[in-house]
Amino acid sequence: MPKSMGAVKQAIPAAIGGEPDVAMASSGTAKQKSTRKILPVVEGIVLVAALLAPLLLQDYLTVFATRVIILALFALSFDLVWGYAGIMSFGQALFFGSAGYGVALLARDLDITNIFLVLPAGTLIGLTFALLLGGFLLLGRHPSSVIFVSLGTLTGSYAADRLARGWYYLGGQNGIPSIAPMSLGSYEFTEGPAFYYLVLGILVVVYLLCRFLVRSQFGLALAGLRENEQRIAFFGYKAQHLKAIIFAIGGAVAGMAGSLYAFHEGFVWPNMVGVVVSTQVVLYVLFGGSGTLIGAVIGAVIVEGVSFWLSDNYRDIWPIILGVLLLLVILFRPLGLISFVLGERERVGSFGAKPKENVKENVKEDVKEKRNAP
Repeated sequence: MPKSMGAVKQAIPAAIGGEPDVAMASSGTAKQKSTRKILPVVEGIVLVAALLAPLLLQDYLTVFATRVIILALFALSFDLVWGYAGIMSFGQALFFGSAGYGVALLARDLDITNIFLVLPAGTLIGLTFALLLGGFLLLGRHPSSVIFVSLGTLTGSYAADRLARGWYYLGGQNGIPSIAPMSLGSYEFTEGPAFYYLVLGILVVVYLLCRFLVRSQFGLALAGLRENEQRIAFFGYKAQHLKAIIFAIGGAVAGMAGSLYAFHEGFVWPNMVGVVVSTQVVLYVLFGGSGTLIGAVIGAVIVEGVSFWLSDNYRDIWPIILGVLLLLVILFRPLGLISFVLGERERVGSFGAKPKENVKENVKEDVKEKRNAP
């Protein structure tokens, strides 16, 4: 059990901004008050744009936008494990694709397509695979290194890809085609505005749950874990257990995204569990900005949008152009595009209940006493 939550609260600002002295905290108060509103504004703009998109876009672009929103949900899963817990998972597609295959088999072999059955099933599949892989990689006798976890997840994703390609029951190289549409009673969710708003609603709900999670005391421990794992362990936290929990949650979110993706595309194929998709989600979060949630969403939208536009206008060289753009952003904005509008302190955020006014007054009085002291 943790020895002191207050000690953790002091440790995190020390890690991200230097010494945790009261004077700095006080001088930064005014800045925080002025900058904390930026994140909700960005989130609001993205939400409004997403709500209006089907009204402004042509039908085929609405289908494309639905796919992008599902990938944004997938990116959220990776941002949870990497952006908040510092776990570099190169096998996130394993949970995404395995859930896709799972719901495809339910639809093909058991004729189960009800949304209240297939989405929980896909989420559970992603959660189960993440628990198994996370238990093996993270809960060993000795703390696992970043390289060990990265290579372990990469190996898991590669092995799943080879298994899917070689197993006839899973369709081999061709995957599983012609998946029946997801249904709710007699209604079938086909490509179009209805599927778009369904996916958007799920993304908003998952986003809010993730926001609540990372701003809770559990999120505080995760932030400390990302900044300085040894210090968090010194405070009494079981760092490996925290990592395993957030890894499993990320797997569940990826599984839900994989289920939606399978029904939206109408087929699943081995690449869904492979290294390519695992790398793709890393690029989303790198491009948009890790540790903010909204950065992962923005990164998925921009990368997929730019890829779509470049492939339509520069068919022969668009991968090269996209690669150069990604390299430039990573080189000059290592914190991602979201760092143009969000400061470091707002990216980390505040945790728990807001301090009461009398506490604030006490802090101010302490600052005045320190300044007046000889």
